[in-house]
Amino acid sequence: MLKTFITSFKLQNTYRVNSIIYSIKQLPVVKRILPNSLYKSRGLKIFANIISALWELTSVFIGKIIYIASMIFMALSLYNTNSSDTFIHLFVFLTLAGGVLNTYMLNPTKDKYYAIILMNINAREYGLSNYYYQLLKLIVGFLPFTIMFGMIANVPLWVQLILPFFILSVKLIVMNYCIYNFKKTNKASNENLPNKFVWSFIGICLLLGYGLPAIGITINSTIFLFICIISIILGIYSLIKIHSFKDYKKMYKKILTESNVYMQEKNTGTQAMKNVSLNQIELDKRYTSNKFGFAYFHELFVKRHRKILTTAVKKQSLVILALIVAMIIGINVNSEFKAKTNEVLLVYLPYFVFIMYIINRSSSVTQAMFMNCDHSMLTYRIYRTPKVILGIFKERLKTLIVINLLPAFLIGGGLALLLYLSGGTDNPLNYVILFVSIISMSIFFSVHYLVMYYLLQPYNVSTEIKSSTYKVVQGLTYLVSWYMIQIRMPIFSFGIATIIFCIAYSLISLFIAYKFAPKTFKLRI
Repeated sequence: MLKTFITSFKLQNTYRVNSIIYSIKQLPVVKRILPNSLYKSRGLKIFANIISALWELTSVFIGKIIYIASMIFMALSLYNTNSSDTFIHLFVFLTLAGGVLNTYMLNPTKDKYYAIILMNINAREYGLSNYYYQLLKLIVGFLPFTIMFGMIANVPLWVQLILPFFILSVKLIVMNYCIYNFKKTNKASNENLPNKFVWSFIGICLLLGYGLPAIGITINSTIFLFICIISIILGIYSLIKIHSFKDYKKMYKKILTESNVYMQEKNTGTQAMKNVSLNQIELDKRYTSNKFGFAYFHELFVKRHRKILTTAVKKQSLVILALIVAMIIGINVNSEFKAKTNEVLLVYLPYFVFIMYIINRSSSVTQAMFMNCDHSMLTYRIYRTPKVILGIFKERLKTLIVINLLPAFLIGGGLALLLYLSGGTDNPLNYVILFVSIISMSIFFSVHYLVMYYLLQPYNVSTEIKSSTYKVVQGLTYLVSWYMIQIRMPIFSFGIATIIFCIAYSLISLFIAYKFAPKTFKLRI
């Protein structure tokens, strides 16, 4: 098994190194200097290997600290419950949700496809060795941060030490159930395609995790000890079952189909994703338009792709509305929760930059635009002329802003209402600034992603992302948005600064897009 793991690790590293070299070669200016023989360069391969090793080491820790900091630790200030109990409570329910959402073994990655399907490496040895490696990384990655954040939240030391092993037990239990289900039904679960049961379970866990502390109910360390003992016993039993399972080859053949593997690529349009999109397109002849030119073309596209463009936003809006109603109820039944809500709303506006980044649909919508329109239309010379590009750009910008405004209106209006009901503010202008700043954030992300799409058009004809610059800008957008979680500023000062920045950025970005989009908006090779 060790030999198989070493082989698989070399395979994964080779793929990663080649991807790094390819990404370097796609950077502006650099790509004109570096030749195609770059892949043969020993020096550059050593450099790429160093980056690969650093990334492997960083990946062990970076996701864990962001997860605990943003999903658990930052949420503690929202509740008046004991911080230690609330930390444990949130950790338990988020672990249950994560357990069914991420199994590691049932993730149809390219390296598994290459090794098991194409290279015919022993499926059981490959699957188990890599699964154990991922579980080891999980414990090593989580332990420093459960201790660090646990100490700050006054969590007992024994709980800090055992939390990673609780996660490990949940992962093992879920994986054992998946194997049991496969043996019973001959159907293998693909963790990238969660079914309704999985989404429902995750929703319940999130509701109980974040909702119960609002009414003063949490899992304390005594209850957690009982839960942990049961989960560890079941985890050990599950580990034995997982290790003794023989039909990994058969199970992986069910999962590692081409459509499943290439659907793994985030933000790319694979054949499976195209099929889903095609099923959502409405070709009703009653859909027509009274507009002309670019506006006519775009309006027909929007009407026929209405489900793709708006379904997720409608679901988001329902969830947001439910949360606002729940908050209003909490404010009216719990005076401490009311006071804490008011305190948070007055200084936590920067936090909503990250919230608006998460819910904004512009990235998915531009992807749908490419997958269902531009990847075909860009093959025609007339579609790449400045007049056509800029004409459709204006129509798309209007649509993107409108699509994202519904949840933004609900959040902005909801926050202003919650601020008023929780005790209000000394400056009435804060209500207006709070609402307008949320709308500004929504418009900012709409403009940002559309301009980024037109200036860096990242997709090739197979709808795979081929732009390193696009990925870098995406990453920087996430990091800046996440950094805003750490900032605490009064509504008035941060709100005014946000509104001014969003207006200035939008105007500058639109000018740059109008100037350069006709040159940059084209299919990648």
